[in-house]
Amino acid sequence: MLTHLSLLSPSSSSTIRLHNTKPKSLFHPFPPSSYPSSNLTFLHRKPYPHEKTTYPHTKNNTFKPSALADFGFGNFESAQSVLEAVSVLTAIIVVHESGHFLAAYLQGIHVSKFAVGFGPILAKFNANNVEYSLRAFPLGGFVGFPDNDPDSDIPVDDKNLLKNRPIVDRVLVISAGVIANIVFAYVIIFAQIVFVGMPIQESFPGVVVPEVRPFSAASRDGLLPGDVILSVNDVEIPKTVPNSVNSVSQVVDVIKKSPKSSVLFKVGRGGEDFLIKVTPDQNLDGSGRIGNLDGSGRIGVQLAPNVKILNEKPKDVLEAFSFTGREFWGLTFNVVDSLKQTFLKFSQTASKVWGPVAIIAVGAEVAKSNINGLYQFAAILNLNLAVINLLPLPALDGGSLALILVEAIRGGRKLPLEVEQGIMSSGITLVFVLGIFLIIRDTLNLDFIKDLL
Repeated sequence: MLTHLSLLSPSSSSTIRLHNTKPKSLFHPFPPSSYPSSNLTFLHRKPYPHEKTTYPHTKNNTFKPSALADFGFGNFESAQSVLEAVSVLTAIIVVHESGHFLAAYLQGIHVSKFAVGFGPILAKFNANNVEYSLRAFPLGGFVGFPDNDPDSDIPVDDKNLLKNRPIVDRVLVISAGVIANIVFAYVIIFAQIVFVGMPIQESFPGVVVPEVRPFSAASRDGLLPGDVILSVNDVEIPKTVPNSVNSVSQVVDVIKKSPKSSVLFKVGRGGEDFLIKVTPDQNLDGSGRIGNLDGSGRIGVQLAPNVKILNEKPKDVLEAFSFTGREFWGLTFNVVDSLKQTFLKFSQTASKVWGPVAIIAVGAEVAKSNINGLYQFAAILNLNLAVINLLPLPALDGGSLALILVEAIRGGRKLPLEVEQGIMSSGITLVFVLGIFLIIRDTLNLDFIKDLL
């Protein structure tokens, strides 16, 4: 059984929704970004100054451009946060493979290998005729069975080989990894609600500027981190509410349409309002970032809905389970919907599919932000992995289930071994090629790598 993390739905982060959407979610949205891709930076956030006050204006009347350190996508400045993200990813892989392993073990089915990662072995040990290993490439993992191992001493007709078991037994083993991830996601959400609390969102008018890129148009013309943009070109920015025009998108749209033209911002800062004119730079490099399409305007800021977050713990166990169930089904619905949109609009979303490097980069930023984000990041990854592994593609769990379905339709007659091996081998090759491509692409998108090039 294989676990693959070389593909992650590009809109998975959008599963973090506003309250009272349908299905209802209890968790607040993390801010999209005016740079880079908002699909990655929904889970990219530090505590904002306004979250410590009743109203987000801060007591700071200094009025000068800022040269803030650049925290764009994939900044690996904190070794601890990267380690936390890698730990979350590894735990999810281990849980998935443990599902396969335990389903086989409890049925007395022979297992020969349990691996986290692919490629060269970094560390291994043997116990009860099973080789446990940690491998070099963090694209996933696998549980190996001795069914077609020429070096195995187990007779080919042994009833405890996976291939010789009834269809129901094999389906249970193959689907157990997905089931394990789904259960793990539920446990993570429950733990967040019980130990941290349920995030409750209160919205305010305007859009927050949590970060400003150094040497950008915004920095040059006087915008500061912590500013609240209250209006753009004399058009008031309302508070972000469900089922309405996104306040961040409203600001971004004006910026994109105004390259080399002044945009008038009404900015709240330190309890006072200022008028600031910012002239967006014109982008000509076609990098694909938000606001960076060829010829459009960009000012080099990260924007976020102007919200304040409070954590409310459930009154009792029943309420905790109620909150968890509602959030779990809401996240599941949105993960499935995101994957559907990926395939329906593949030409638009293919460039935003996550690989392992992007997952770790976003996870590291979340880990530096707050514990709520890390909980939900882990839950979304589990659900994404579960849904993707159910796809009927070779090398995925869904591909193996599809072959069993063909066998059942054929009255219990399996496809010729050569055909099955050819299908699975082609799938594995495709996944590895895709994985290497995404690793290279995502690595080149890291800010510190871009600075070196």
